[in-house]
Amino acid sequence: MRQLKTKSQSLTKRLMLATSSILMFLLSVQQLSQASSPQPVNPIIPIKVSADNAVRLPPLGSLENYIPLHQVEPAPITQSKYLVISLSDRQVHLYENEELKISYPIAIGKEGWETPTGQFNVLQMLANPYWEHPWTGEIVPPGEDNPLGTRWIGFWTDGTNFIGFHGTPNEDLVGQAVSHGCIRMKNDDVVALFEQVEIGTTVIVKNEPIAEK
Repeated sequence: MRQLKTKSQSLTKRLMLATSSILMFLLSVQQLSQASSPQPVNPIIPIKVSADNAVRLPPLGSLENYIPLHQVEPAPITQSKYLVISLSDRQVHLYENEELKISYPIAIGKEGWETPTGQFNVLQMLANPYWEHPWTGEIVPPGEDNPLGTRWIGFWTDGTNFIGFHGTPNEDLVGQAVSHGCIRMKNDDVVALFEQVEIGTTVIVKNEPIAEK
């Protein structure tokens, strides 16, 4: 009787060892598969306003992967009010009925992240946006420390990511090529611009200086 019990215990131990070995093998295969799979690329600056309303700025990588940096044959301007950005002058100009109304200094995309040129339209306008850190997930509420300042005016998208005007807590950098494609402005300036444009306003981005009219 003792011999049968010993054999039963031995068989049970063997089954447990075999099961453990199989589980370890399957776990190793799963880990190897995950390691060899391409990992998703996090965006540089996601903006979260609510669970249903999030904007993502350009992801890691060149903008040329998403749209041409230079558009041709722009559509005719249909509004009396429109914006013209001169990348070389680091200025955005607001025109109304072909007359220059006001200009603001801007920061533009740095080398490798150049602000796209061409003709666009204002697609999205947000006051007091939230900012989510792309790597830590930290949520920065509206306020003086928010990397987007107090206003967001988006005019470029690939369907997931956006480029636009926004404020900055580092106003000393305005006038330089330091962004990831966006147009940074002094906070008071972007608030003023926000009040003068609307969804659909034409935005023209040029490399060359703007000739006086």
